[in-house]
Amino acid sequence: MKPLKTKVSITLDADIIEQLKRLAEADDRSFSQYINLILKESLAKNGRENLS
Repeated sequence: MKPLKTKVSITLDADIIEQLKRLAEADDRSFSQYINLILKESLAKNGRENLS
C-alpha cells in the first residue's frame, strides 16, 4: 500500500515555480511528484531523512 500523502500549501517565487514545472515536465512527472522527489533527495543528501 502506498504511503498516505498530506496536502500542504506553500508560497514560492514565480520564477522558481516555472523552473520546477519545466524540470518536472522534462522528467515526465507532475509538479507535485517532482517537488516530493527533490525534497526526498535533499533530505537524504543531508542525512535528515526519517526524522521523528
